[in-house]
Amino acid sequence: MQMEELVALCRRRGFLFQSSEIYGGLNGFWDYGPLGVLLKRNVKDAWWHDMLVGHNEQKLQPGAPSLYEMAGLDSTIIMHPQIWKCSGHYDLFHDFMVDCRESKKRYRYDHVKGRWVTGLKHGEGGEPAAETRVFVTTMDTENTEDALKERAAHFFGLRKKDLDSLVWEGPLTDISALDDLSRVLGPDAKHPGTLTEPREFNLMFKTTIGALGGEDDAAFLRPETAQGIFVNFKNVCDSTRVKIPFGIAQIGKSFRNEITPRNFTFRSREFEQMEIEFFCYPGESADWYRYWRDRRFKWYTDLGLASEKLRLREHEQAELAHYSKGTADIEYAFPFLPEGDFGELEGVAHRGDFDLRSHMEGKLVREGDRLVLEKGPDGQPKHRGSGKDLTYYDDQRKERFVPHVIEPSSGADRATLAFLCEAYHVDSVPTAEKKEDAQRTYLKFHPRLAPVKAAVFPLVKKDGMPEIAAEIYGELKEKMSVQYDEKGAVGRRYRRQDEIGTPFCVTVDGQTLQDGTVTLRDRDTLQQWRVKKDELMGELTDRLGK
Repeated sequence: MQMEELVALCRRRGFLFQSSEIYGGLNGFWDYGPLGVLLKRNVKDAWWHDMLVGHNEQKLQPGAPSLYEMAGLDSTIIMHPQIWKCSGHYDLFHDFMVDCRESKKRYRYDHVKGRWVTGLKHGEGGEPAAETRVFVTTMDTENTEDALKERAAHFFGLRKKDLDSLVWEGPLTDISALDDLSRVLGPDAKHPGTLTEPREFNLMFKTTIGALGGEDDAAFLRPETAQGIFVNFKNVCDSTRVKIPFGIAQIGKSFRNEITPRNFTFRSREFEQMEIEFFCYPGESADWYRYWRDRRFKWYTDLGLASEKLRLREHEQAELAHYSKGTADIEYAFPFLPEGDFGELEGVAHRGDFDLRSHMEGKLVREGDRLVLEKGPDGQPKHRGSGKDLTYYDDQRKERFVPHVIEPSSGADRATLAFLCEAYHVDSVPTAEKKEDAQRTYLKFHPRLAPVKAAVFPLVKKDGMPEIAAEIYGELKEKMSVQYDEKGAVGRRYRRQDEIGTPFCVTVDGQTLQDGTVTLRDRDTLQQWRVKKDELMGELTDRLGK
């Protein structure tokens, strides 16, 4: 599948639009259209139900250390600035960026990829051709190798048929692996050596609280939802009857000032997260980490992501945060990535007691095998914590301790994008209008995720069929998301519903007038069968519940 095809479908059918499009758009921001908002809501509802309100401990018990409870939360987007200092975001939440002095564009340092290539290049002043070695780059794309060849052809002034004269060296590499950028040809530059040295760029969006606008009024849009859970840990414990082990779940907006947002909604500046902070006994945390890692992976496959496109990757020791005892990424082979590459869908992290201790004491850093309070040159804590007691007292064990935390953190937008990519299918099928094969594009969503569950058609706009179809539509609409369509040939109406992923179509025809049955059509198999009108609701409910 070409990603451009899916993007065009999303635009045409009302799944996603570029934000502020009539003003030229705003890079890194996306609006969900009528169908997109239904799809994303279904993803969030499935997560909320399966993780929070509908989890069945007895069913899920195999492999789980013990039973557990879950609670929900909805914290604010803007919180006390000191939260971000104690969490480490204020000092450490940054990417490295480089600027191009020629194109005046800015790039994230580790996203610029390229290869060394050697060829003959003529001088700009008519000088004879000289052998030149340059590191040709591009932003990582679906067809990176083709993009590099095209860039090299422009640089060396070659036609496609002469590209075999170039000598390529080594595998595709980030420029972050290079010691010297003087021979790097930037992604949009005509000459090498135009990229600046990398420098830090903090990803938090800064804002101002109140009317005065001074430095003391500075605040930040949250870059993640997790900290809102940590600072409310004691409130949840004191106001509910939850006992450790238990989890707090939250769905909400987060904001990151990405240097180079790209790949549709995969990397954007405003996005929605679905996060759990699971609090447990320190001695049981390793078992809970494995449990949540495996359970979250299974959730994606249960909702239709192909297992061969999904992988669970444990972080190497060098990748782990200084406080982490283990992290695994659930990754999906998005079609916009180079062949064999995977993009992160969700991270499941064993965070130890780092977060609660940081908000009690202040910013923590690694010192040998321990986490200690970071201090400034004056010997005082660099960023003071709240001073509040965030420990947990187990009245059965008669023990007070700081709980360990397992954090399954997923993106609602990335999950929605993955389900869209997985659902996109094109095949050739016989149609009612044509005897020969014709191409059919359809979205094969899991029934729980499909934006529209059923569509209702009158075969023709006469003989009382529209009235019966409207009656059926009204009844179904009370229980599920449905559409009514009477425009055009019925085959074209089927194709319209296939393209938006509707699992079932209901057609009122001449036989309906005789025996009260309607035609029910399956999106995936194209099978059609008769169902009594009065039994239609039960039939659809049963099939959609699969």
